Amino acid sequence: MAQEHLLDQKKFRCSICLDPLKEPVTIPCGHNYCMNCIHRHWDGEDENQIYSCPVCRQTFAPRPILVKNTLLAELMEELKETAPADHCYAGAEDVGCDFCTGRKLRALKSCLQCVASYCEKHLQPHYESPAFKKHKLVEPSKKLQESICSRHEEVKKMFCRTDQQCICYLCSMEDHKGHETVSAAAERTERQRELEGSRQNILQGIQDREKDVKQLQQEVEAINGSADKAVEDSEICKELIRFMEKRNSDVKQQVRSKQETEVSRVKELQEKLEQEIRELKRRDAEMQKLSHTEDHNQFLLNYASLSALSEPTHSSSIEVRPLRYFEDVTAAVSEVRDKLQDVVKKTWTNISLMVSEVEVLLSPPDPKTRAEFLKYSCDITLDPNTANTQLVLTEEGRKATFTSLPQSYSSHPDRFTKWPQVLSKESLTGRCYWEVKWSGMGVCAVAYKNIIRAGGWEEGVFGTNDKSWALQSNNNNYTFWYNNIKTPVSGPRSSRVGVYLDHRAGILSFYSVSETMTLLHRVQTTFTQPLHAGLRFKLFTLGATAEFCNLK
Repeated sequence: MAQEHLLDQKKFRCSICLDPLKEPVTIPCGHNYCMNCIHRHWDGEDENQIYSCPVCRQTFAPRPILVKNTLLAELMEELKETAPADHCYAGAEDVGCDFCTGRKLRALKSCLQCVASYCEKHLQPHYESPAFKKHKLVEPSKKLQESICSRHEEVKKMFCRTDQQCICYLCSMEDHKGHETVSAAAERTERQRELEGSRQNILQGIQDREKDVKQLQQEVEAINGSADKAVEDSEICKELIRFMEKRNSDVKQQVRSKQETEVSRVKELQEKLEQEIRELKRRDAEMQKLSHTEDHNQFLLNYASLSALSEPTHSSSIEVRPLRYFEDVTAAVSEVRDKLQDVVKKTWTNISLMVSEVEVLLSPPDPKTRAEFLKYSCDITLDPNTANTQLVLTEEGRKATFTSLPQSYSSHPDRFTKWPQVLSKESLTGRCYWEVKWSGMGVCAVAYKNIIRAGGWEEGVFGTNDKSWALQSNNNNYTFWYNNIKTPVSGPRSSRVGVYLDHRAGILSFYSVSETMTLLHRVQTTFTQPLHAGLRFKLFTLGATAEFCNLK
């Protein structure tokens, strides 16, 4: 009966997708297809407007209108209910049951003893019959024959570690005699442990990289936030431009107002002078006319009436000089312009440098060799205003000596009053490297500028607070101090200690420097202020010296 169902199902398969018909349709030539399959086939023939049957190649024009074949659809539903589910049959990529006849069902398990694969039905004896209890069932495999020795036709239950291959028991007695052999199960157990170890390493690698990805995402968010804030703050330039435009408009208006006033005053004076000129010209004409009178009596008679014309006239009191008011304004504006240009040029250069120095990637790895460290070497000098009075500093400010004789330093709020310690003048940001050479025991440190200077015996000591980090050199070892927490440090004793700082990345590392560099201690934190290099001498080490080495 099952065979009949199989035959029936083959008759009702779509010639395009080769699966049982879905929404079956019958085209004019009588062949049946899935509705979606024939539609897709004809969609590819729309360009020529001629549609064909994929089986008999009969053509149709125009494109036939298709409707669901109800009878076929009902038959397909009956086949689904009576025949095994199609997905139970073995496909090209599946392992088929070795005991099925006709179309094979998908195998559920493979048996290493039987060297065969079984579907659910044919597998039942392995579960029910005592004869199969010891058979080893595994996931379905197409490579069962590889588990059989081609020479002895035996299952390969042994593993030769010498030749690194699976063998049967007879092979271990013959070709592999004297080799290191174990059971395949034992070798599997050991390799399984190795595999689990490898998986743990991979999982740890995944976890580490996921953490790095998260950090990179946070870096992206920080970069975007910082850039947005910088762009927003840069809008102050527009405010400055508006301010300058307002001041420029005010100056223009003031100049024009003054221009109008002065021009009006000058024109008024000009009109007055022109009127006087016209009056003087009229008098001159009358005098000229009188001078040409031939009748003496008439001349003398008229002269008396023109006697006023003979009064002396005063020359103009106007002093002709160039007006310098607006030249002074021009000079003042030019001076402001030049100053603004200088300020803007200098400030914008600094801003451009700051933008170019912005690091948008995670910090690079720490240097490894001394040559790589020396790329970040910096000159450090000691600040005499911070030095304890028992410290003597050289003129160049690189070397300090611990003495019992107090020095006559002037009073200063930055001076350490309790402990023999001193800070550098330079504030340290970015990446910096320096080395300190000791004659005796001492402490290399970094500290914020606002560390306590005149507190109790422990309040301002390098390493006893959250404002300083210190590495103390002892007779045979080192000790790291931060926030009054002591951490023992092991490493080779050396008279020279190297200090590497990556301020932005929050990295502070101390090294023992000799022929090679040995990392003593590394700090990963977040620095909130610029740092200063520091030196501190241990009590009862009078005469000890410490010097910042010249690395340039």
